Amino acid sequence: MTIRPGPRNSITDIAGLTVGQAEDVAARTGVTVLLPQTRCTAAVDVRGGGPGTRDTDALDPTCLVEAIDAVVLSGGSVHGLEAASGVVAWLAARGRGHPVGEVRVPIVPAAILFDLTNGGDKSWGDTPPYRALALAACDAAGPEVRQGNAGAGLGAKTATCKGGLGTASAFDPETGITIGALVAANPVGAVTMPDGTFWAWPFEQDGEFGGPHRPAGPAAPEPEFHRHPAPEPGGNTTIGIVAVDAALTKAEAQRLAIMAQDGLARAIRPVHTPMDGDTIFALATGAVALPGPRPIDLARIGAIAADCVARAIARGVWHAGTLSEGRYQAWRERYGKA
Repeated sequence: MTIRPGPRNSITDIAGLTVGQAEDVAARTGVTVLLPQTRCTAAVDVRGGGPGTRDTDALDPTCLVEAIDAVVLSGGSVHGLEAASGVVAWLAARGRGHPVGEVRVPIVPAAILFDLTNGGDKSWGDTPPYRALALAACDAAGPEVRQGNAGAGLGAKTATCKGGLGTASAFDPETGITIGALVAANPVGAVTMPDGTFWAWPFEQDGEFGGPHRPAGPAAPEPEFHRHPAPEPGGNTTIGIVAVDAALTKAEAQRLAIMAQDGLARAIRPVHTPMDGDTIFALATGAVALPGPRPIDLARIGAIAADCVARAIARGVWHAGTLSEGRYQAWRERYGKA
């Protein structure tokens, strides 16, 4: 038996995970919420030079909280952090959260990407749309995950074409673990070679992003950036989540997040730059025990998680459509490929 995508090829192939998304098309921005049915062990790895996050310190293995209630990926830069407040309110109204005596305090870490200069109408004054979008995303949560111009990926872009929201999964028969990734790709770097071949092409499964792909020649030594306008610190970012149905400690979940970040390096060039805020969360539902030895199993699922991240990035871009009157052209249109 070999490692294969799950039935949906989605992070929701992991039992108990749902995803909700909502968009403000006029503002060209949106919110994506990963909403587990029960609390999950979680950790985070931040490598970009311009991150925007909420409640990531609580995920440190030395800290008190052992599990989280949801994770938010949002557009809107700092405004988008308000989306987590909407999810907290939604969960609290349903009696969900970390128990503190008779009270429940929802733990909702979040990360944002920068989409404020994509041509959308951001004249929202003192009422940004992100709290309302988050509430709508929670209400819409389910097993199906829209890709491309969806949720946090609506206003995303890359150096060469439109960015987007993508997902991918894999089942590992050796450990019995299912692994999934959910990523909003908005990097300052490129997800493709100059001929349009995805950097993630070696990891594609079953033509999931239009393949099979093969590069026309060796990779160019010149890294590709956004040139117009010039890159600004904090002006981009790829944010995402990896999840497993394994029973992991917080420290093991953090190692999973660290390994999964390598998926960004397999799909984006350059990555982890001063202009990006690259952040990956890791969740473990605890449904399946690792067969052992644990370090070897963790190394194995971490490597698979990195591949899932790379595949999710390419899938998000492949599914994305042109935005802003052609300013951010879809991959299929720019490279003339099906």
